[in-house]
Amino acid sequence: MDRSANAPGVQARSYRVWADDPGSFSTHRIAALRHNFHEHPLFQVPELARLAKELVPFDQCRFTKPGISQASTFTHDSRHPEGRSIEEVFQRIEETGSWVALYNIEVIPRYAELLASIVDTMRPYVEREQPGIFNVNGFAFISAPPSVTPFHIDRENNFWLQLHGRKTMNVWDHTDRVVVPAGAVEDFIVGHSLRKVRFKEEFRARSHQFETKPGDAVYFPSTSPHMTSSDRTWTQPGDGVSISIGVTFYTSVTRKMACVHQVNRLMRRAGLSPAFPGESFMADSLKAPVGGMVGFARSSLSRAIAPLRRVKLAAKAPPGSF
Repeated sequence: MDRSANAPGVQARSYRVWADDPGSFSTHRIAALRHNFHEHPLFQVPELARLAKELVPFDQCRFTKPGISQASTFTHDSRHPEGRSIEEVFQRIEETGSWVALYNIEVIPRYAELLASIVDTMRPYVEREQPGIFNVNGFAFISAPPSVTPFHIDRENNFWLQLHGRKTMNVWDHTDRVVVPAGAVEDFIVGHSLRKVRFKEEFRARSHQFETKPGDAVYFPSTSPHMTSSDRTWTQPGDGVSISIGVTFYTSVTRKMACVHQVNRLMRRAGLSPAFPGESFMADSLKAPVGGMVGFARSSLSRAIAPLRRVKLAAKAPPGSF
């Protein structure tokens, strides 16, 4: 069933994401895909502006400081650096340097349904290797070139769709320990820290580079390093904004791998060099249940002592962590 057809004002039609060779698609490898969700009414600029206004009370409209590069720390704030309202941001969205990200758009029901429909079109190919899809989230990035999204990694698997304009996407294999060392991945999964995830220009040649336009998509697995950029070469009046969306999700496999990272981090701190998740089925099977208990205990302890330390925890541990 195409859930997106039920969205207000949408006539029944088929929107989907697809692989040119479905048989070769694997959740463990980066893959170029195609889609037609860029034609969906809810992904047009006026509707995204409406969505942004609805997300303001949730502090889910995020902004970066001017002058960021792909090597910058990926930090963002719920306040525009020049104090603009969200209405003014979209009124001036084609101005050079404009950048806004809409985080967790699934909090708005019509977009939760739309995101689910995106994942559903690829669900049979995902679940033949990674059953148990859960926590589908959406992150829309809207910018006027020249613009970048800095180098970083995510916990979830990701369907990344280009909706409007052009963008260059660089993605690295999640197994590339030269680009992001094992300890840095563990610090991110367990401790939420990207401090050791840093871009160096010599890494660029190791990436998969995609020159994307509307209708292009890229799938990449959990913890795959990635970054984007967009230049002015394609822009013209009325077509000067690049919009993409990351549709992310966890599975039973990403949860298991996160549990393995919990144990590996303890082992590495003890001076050992544990096998990275996915390198040894036997080791993963032994570590995962222990890691689940470690993650739960760590989360419970943090919440128990937070009042004593006068620490306000912004959010519970990500659901894929244990």
